[in-house]
Amino acid sequence: MYEYFEGTIQAVTPAYIVIDVNGIGFRLLVANPYDFEAGKQTRIYVQLIIRENDQTLYGFETAADKRTFNQLLSVTGIGPKSALAILANVSSGGLATAIAQDDVKFLTKFPGIGKKTAAQIILDLKGKITTDAQPAAATIMPTADQVAPELADALAALVALGYTQRAVDGITDALKAFDATTTDAYLREGLRLLSGRA
Repeated sequence: MYEYFEGTIQAVTPAYIVIDVNGIGFRLLVANPYDFEAGKQTRIYVQLIIRENDQTLYGFETAADKRTFNQLLSVTGIGPKSALAILANVSSGGLATAIAQDDVKFLTKFPGIGKKTAAQIILDLKGKITTDAQPAAATIMPTADQVAPELADALAALVALGYTQRAVDGITDALKAFDATTTDAYLREGLRLLSGRA
């Protein structure tokens, strides 16, 4: 029904964003809301999912992400929330690499994905997800030799607390510039940034 919206980001929350299109505000569930900036004019690819009495709009930064989302939905056992969770933690290219290598272990790292569902993803999508996006290895959290050990520990802790890797990656540069010497200080600042409080 919809291919994309062009408008201004009006709100960014931990669960969704709101885009204003000619005076109409659309709430979109996205993989990582913090990839978007309030007040910025942008194009977002969208997918409308209708389930019984519920109509939900899902948003994507690229047409490739939207395509991957719909491909994941074609797999038995994968619903919109699971598909979005996968996209929140890995690029389309990283997913394609994992599928091509029959990497069941990698796929089971995603929320709600067990071995059976991972095997089904590989069976159904092998050779179908082909993008030039970064490989799976590029989505790994920065290591201690790339950032201060205290910051590396804080980044790992944020992921352990349930924030997506992409969300944490989005605030890493800000934390690098933050004047702190302890893991606790970095963690507190990270939580502040991720909560959306300026």
